[in-house]
Amino acid sequence: MDENSVDKPLILSRGADRVKKTPLYVSWVKSILKYVIWAIFIAWVTLIFLLPAQFVNRLFEEWIQATSGSIFGVTGSIFMVFSGPILVIAFLAIAYRLISGEEEPHEKKASKGPTFRLWTFPVLVDGPFGVVSATEFIGILLFIVYVIWAVSAYTIQILGSIAQYSLTLKQKSCFILEFLGLRFGSIGLYLLGFLFLPIARGSVLLRLIDIPFEHATRYHVWLGHLTMMLFTLHGLFYVIAWTIEGNLIQEILEWKNIGVANLAGVISLLAGLLMWVTSLHPVRKQKFELFFYTHQLYAVFVIFLALHVGDFIFSIAAGGIFLFILDRFLRFCQSRRTVKIISAKCLPCGTVELVLSKPANLRYNALSFIFLQVRELSWLQWHPFSVSSSPLDGKYHLSILIKALGEWTAELKGNLLNSSGTEPQKELHLQPQTKLTASVEGPYGHEQPYHLMYETLILVAGGIGISPFLAILSDILHRTRDGKPCRPRNILIVWAVKRSNELSLLSTIDMKSICPSFSNKLDLEIHIYVTRESEPPLEEGSAPETMNSSPCPASHGYSMSELVGTGNTIWSGLYVVSSTIGFVILVGLLDIFYINPFSISSWWYKGILFVTCMLASVFVFGGLVIGMWHLWERQNATRDECEDERIKVDKMQHAETVAHKDSCWQTLASSTHISYGSRPDFKEIFGNISEKFGPVDVGVIVCGPPTLQSSVAKEIRSRNTRRQRYHPIFHFNSHSFDL
Repeated sequence: MDENSVDKPLILSRGADRVKKTPLYVSWVKSILKYVIWAIFIAWVTLIFLLPAQFVNRLFEEWIQATSGSIFGVTGSIFMVFSGPILVIAFLAIAYRLISGEEEPHEKKASKGPTFRLWTFPVLVDGPFGVVSATEFIGILLFIVYVIWAVSAYTIQILGSIAQYSLTLKQKSCFILEFLGLRFGSIGLYLLGFLFLPIARGSVLLRLIDIPFEHATRYHVWLGHLTMMLFTLHGLFYVIAWTIEGNLIQEILEWKNIGVANLAGVISLLAGLLMWVTSLHPVRKQKFELFFYTHQLYAVFVIFLALHVGDFIFSIAAGGIFLFILDRFLRFCQSRRTVKIISAKCLPCGTVELVLSKPANLRYNALSFIFLQVRELSWLQWHPFSVSSSPLDGKYHLSILIKALGEWTAELKGNLLNSSGTEPQKELHLQPQTKLTASVEGPYGHEQPYHLMYETLILVAGGIGISPFLAILSDILHRTRDGKPCRPRNILIVWAVKRSNELSLLSTIDMKSICPSFSNKLDLEIHIYVTRESEPPLEEGSAPETMNSSPCPASHGYSMSELVGTGNTIWSGLYVVSSTIGFVILVGLLDIFYINPFSISSWWYKGILFVTCMLASVFVFGGLVIGMWHLWERQNATRDECEDERIKVDKMQHAETVAHKDSCWQTLASSTHISYGSRPDFKEIFGNISEKFGPVDVGVIVCGPPTLQSSVAKEIRSRNTRRQRYHPIFHFNSHSFDL
């Protein structure tokens, strides 16, 4: 029997001997850091949760009075309580990542039996939230409970206070409205401290808990709806009270030096409402550009919020906003580089494959994605695409598949290709004069390759959703061939497509050339469902036709930049630490040499100075680190390596035009089952898996439309809740990106 036979777990192969055990002292340090991080986070969240209680509020006021005489004053005291913890956690997370190094989950000891995991157990599968895991459901409940509790506590307080005074009904109504309006605003401000954390794409916090950006955007959307609802109630209650008092216009236009600047708050709220309305699902789907452009008003929203409330109130949410600014500036610096498109080819289904140049030490996992900008199409639009190649496919390039589904992708295809003749799908040719100026942000994705955690994998794709699964398959084949630690040995791919011409996407991976003996080492099945064709085409059984690929001589540029938060932990850590220290220094110098000597007291003015310090610390102190990072990057890049890889890719593409499509399709044909005019029956599919593999953990990864995800999640939830002891546990993982 082959030592990597399908009857033998690959984790026990010769590559397992190469896995180095983590030293005991490293494990101890990691455990201590993890406990400290959790302790700080729980204490921080508990304080915010209990703050509406009167006794906690009194303790907080005593803290403010005791520390207000420091250099940083009240602003420093509030910042230390509400924003300081998240920055300290970021520092500790950097240390944790540095100590962890390249440790991967598949290197850890496998569990003896299947276990339920809250983060892969779907609880809600239909509704406005989409598919929600048990962990996400608990988080949603906690935020809802906090808002209900805080509003109830503040309402009881105001009703108790107002009973002590002899007021008219009009005065009572206005007093209650303004007090509740104030409290809605304060609750919204606490949530704002969380709102910007999920959209910091390369954030060390997301890397610490291994939440990729495509998942985190959902949390940003949920928090955004809740936060804007509270801010809207905040403004609405004040407007109603001012209308009752008869001074609505005067109050709206008021801009106080001591106290809140109402007009600045109105501008901030209007910007937030415009972002909120255009981010609703119907508008976002039908008018994506409108959503994208109006969402850039976040800068107006934040700046005028600081003008509205001043520095010390703004400091409540400043920590999360500061981490977002750090990530945004780093992405801006990375995206300035023009990236070379090594080659491009078109498949009969209209999908374009681009091969992009990257440096050898750019780190990413198979389930990663990039943001791509093509300046000939738009200077502002960035579109996410899953990486369709494994990091083991080549040191100096990565591939993406782009299907023409909208205006931007159709225009990209039109710029690359021209059409002539009566058979458009067979007469598409590359334009050698095509000029493309491409820029890239990323790659982003899971910190660890979680697809390697399971011995049995079910990959469910819809249409172009097969793209990341091609990367997974290639990654597993490379690891199997090279004897690297690799747990998966049973793989089922369920792929639903509209037309049979989409099958040509499978020709982008040649499993035989990657791992010649893969059939002896992997149990691979591919079930394809062609939903809009009732019978196979006449050329059934022949290899899907692909178009000749070609280098893009007009695509000038360099390798992708390494200036990405998910890349080099040391440099990105230095960037965060230096910017944070710089921010503290700038605020301290401002207080010592300007605010205190000149008795600056205007809230709005101190608010804009505070924001200026945040920006200046990132641009100056962080920019210095980025500059050194860039020089280090250039020193590590060698022209010879890139030239050798370009030649290698050119040869690879040329070989594909001759023999790739036939050998690849013949290899896949033996393990592929194609059904026409039907959709996947997940009840039958998961039932067969349950009977075949018994009590094991089965990883299910879905990439496709929401209806596909809901169908799979519903069946998994049903199977897991009715599970017998001799059946597997299915773990739901979504890889669908939905902005």
